[in-house]
Amino acid sequence: MTVDTIEKLLVEELNDLRSAETQITKTLPKLIEAATAPDLKMAFEHHLKETEGQIGRLEQAFELLGVKAKSKTCDGMKGILSEGSDMLHLTKTGEVRDAALISAAQRVEHYEMAAYGSVRSYAKQLNQGEVARLMQETLDEEKAADKKLTELSTKINTSAKAA
Repeated sequence: MTVDTIEKLLVEELNDLRSAETQITKTLPKLIEAATAPDLKMAFEHHLKETEGQIGRLEQAFELLGVKAKSKTCDGMKGILSEGSDMLHLTKTGEVRDAALISAAQRVEHYEMAAYGSVRSYAKQLNQGEVARLMQETLDEEKAADKKLTELSTKINTSAKAA
């Protein structure tokens, strides 16, 4: 299929996000296990639950648009998660690894914020108000997760520096 309309672009991007979120749900349990700071573990656990809800919102968007979700792989997220996995294996358990996990997680959040902002804008342009609202809800969650990670990094990075 050639993406030659904003409608097709919206659907293509929603499929990409669905893949990205699915990949994230498979990766977050590994981050939870690898993190040593209790607050970081809790943040990852909370975001795993949110991510599952975000997949549900994407499914709702497909229904509202009257299209079926297609299976594809989000190569961008695959690469970001692969880099994070590499860093996980390069770092020693403890504060430095926790700092690296935050960095990797924030890369994921920033990718998602860009993508959800775009699909929200496409939905608005197409007068798909409910789809836009669903995407804004997820965008707000992604921004909050990024803010929480930034707050955690202040404490964790100080501990990592002292380690």
